[in-house]
Amino acid sequence: MILHDWVLSPNCYKVRLMAALTGQPLEQRAVNFYPGREHLSSEYLALNPAGTLPILQDGDLTLTESGAMLAYLADKADGWMGDGSAATTARIQQWLAFAERLTRTAGVARAIDMLDQGGSLAEAQAAGRTCLRELEEHLTERRIDGGIFLTGDTATIADIACFPHVMLAPDGGLRLDPYPSIRLWTRAVRALPGFVEMPGIHRLHELMPEPEMEQLV
Repeated sequence: MILHDWVLSPNCYKVRLMAALTGQPLEQRAVNFYPGREHLSSEYLALNPAGTLPILQDGDLTLTESGAMLAYLADKADGWMGDGSAATTARIQQWLAFAERLTRTAGVARAIDMLDQGGSLAEAQAAGRTCLRELEEHLTERRIDGGIFLTGDTATIADIACFPHVMLAPDGGLRLDPYPSIRLWTRAVRALPGFVEMPGIHRLHELMPEPEMEQLV
């Protein structure tokens, strides 16, 4: 499989992470997304007319949406779609849609703050905080019920889809300090066997101490 990749892209990273967690080799082809804008060249527009990254190729198959790539990689491995029930599948799909909301909010705030993308930073940050509060509420309920991941007892593609933009939210001015359940969840994802880093996302060596459980109730 070939991944056309930009190392600083959260959406590219989630595909690299999923492949690493499932032990599937990827040939990574670096794209000069910024400042070169190579993804808008005629060569790349022929692969993906939307002009976005990542792009995943596997033989004759070309995928241009990161959610579809996660599902494709999960289908080649065991356990990453939960228990396979209709209810769990629907919950996973809801979180994949939520991951797109994170891209449009926290992700946009990061792009404005780091890459001088046009738009209102304040509006993107406000929308991003709304998403983070929603995620914090859900994860707090999961912790009270004895869970840690988004949809079940084990991580699924839902967790991998949401993880990068949450972890990188501080790059857009969205602090994670107020969200102890989110911070515990991110630690659980980073503790998964096969976890790989990207710039700005490290393994378990945050400076802040782990939140206490009494903070979550």
